[in-house]
Amino acid sequence: MHLPITPFRTKKTTNKHQPRSNKYISSPFFTPALSLSLSLSLSLNSQPTPARHTRTLTRTHKTMRGGGLLLSVTRRLSRHFATDSAPLKKTPLYDFHVANGGKMVPFAGWSMPIQYADSIMDSTVNCRANGGLFDVAHMCGLSLYGRDAVPFLETLVIADLAGLKPGTGSLTVFTNENGGAIDDSVVTKVKDDHIYLVVNAGCRDKDLAHIGAHLESFKKKGGDVSWHIHDERALLALQGPLAAPTLQFLTKDDLSTMYFGEFKMLDINGFACYLTRTGYTGEDGFEISVPAENAVDLAKAILEKSEGKVRLTGLGARDSLRLEAGLCLYGNDMEQHTTPVEAGLSWAIGKRRRAEGGFLGAQVILKQLEEGPKIRRVGFFSQGPPPRSHSEITDASGEKIGEVTSGGFSPCLKKNIAMGYVKSGLHKPGTEAKILVRGKPYDAVVTKMPFVPTKYYKPPK
Repeated sequence: MHLPITPFRTKKTTNKHQPRSNKYISSPFFTPALSLSLSLSLSLNSQPTPARHTRTLTRTHKTMRGGGLLLSVTRRLSRHFATDSAPLKKTPLYDFHVANGGKMVPFAGWSMPIQYADSIMDSTVNCRANGGLFDVAHMCGLSLYGRDAVPFLETLVIADLAGLKPGTGSLTVFTNENGGAIDDSVVTKVKDDHIYLVVNAGCRDKDLAHIGAHLESFKKKGGDVSWHIHDERALLALQGPLAAPTLQFLTKDDLSTMYFGEFKMLDINGFACYLTRTGYTGEDGFEISVPAENAVDLAKAILEKSEGKVRLTGLGARDSLRLEAGLCLYGNDMEQHTTPVEAGLSWAIGKRRRAEGGFLGAQVILKQLEEGPKIRRVGFFSQGPPPRSHSEITDASGEKIGEVTSGGFSPCLKKNIAMGYVKSGLHKPGTEAKILVRGKPYDAVVTKMPFVPTKYYKPPK
């Protein structure tokens, strides 16, 4: 049986981003998972980047396909979670990455592939046209158990966990006493007494300390809850239109009845896996928790069953994909002083939580829901060089109205995109502005996000 393949040729990708069927429904902005919280070395300037198919592109695009896009992504990702002098940790797939040409860099204390033989641009386009397989085993999976697992976690996050059906999940945000974001995470109610979640690699230590401290206090008051950190497991992300048909070859479970945000424990290629239909690209796809000793074999099986169309994809393309999908990168687009309301994540606060509160910082957040925030996260298209984090946003008169938090050249749209925060009232699509790059102003316009339509797999209406 042959998989349905979209031919991967860079010069024909401009208009590929349309819904594929009535099940691939473009949805409102949703940050489904697991933001990259990163630390990358800027030494990548010295590493050559393959430049393929460049004769079909303009001079500007040629530059961005090689070192320009790599440098842009690296700068965006390297701002946070710098590693100390401790040896870098390695995921169970480290040797597999090296054997397959992975360009390894320091990343939140881990040695991780930023790209392979394909350029970041090619990898980004191929993920949307066919598929990409990502190693995200540096992230921290954990489970909470006990009859009070849900009420305990609801004291720390904004999601309505009690309202979730078993086997479903939601994006949520851990908040502090001031309503700021400690981290974002996808949380799944496996059962009423079992919660599974994954936190960012760069936030692991502070997240575990935060959860652990509140857990001990909760238990001292008689709460029935315990936890387990899944260091015995690895995590893979399989994304793109071939994700489901490829994975279906490896499991007897019917994936066509598993929709966006749903969770299953099932056998994949003979391995006991946790499967969540989610991702960080805006595409249909899955995050697969697999026993660490089986991670390489599962990766090989996925690549083989896709007939070479799903490719190993590094963290550089993953960042381009999430930016095109309008998804937050914790540490850039959201941090400890940013509330979920300001970040455009009000939809993640359930109706019951709005009425009852009960989470850290609820007083601040609920007031913003009622009165509106002073700043808002927005998307931009811009002219000139690609905007970077901290680029100043001004109005036509030159008055500062905000700041870019993530920006770069979109491999799929072939133009500059950016996210940032502006004063409320100047956040509506169509609002014209200027973005300063190296001190020079360039035209920009506020636009709706996601920049590239999402294709989450949802039940037919």
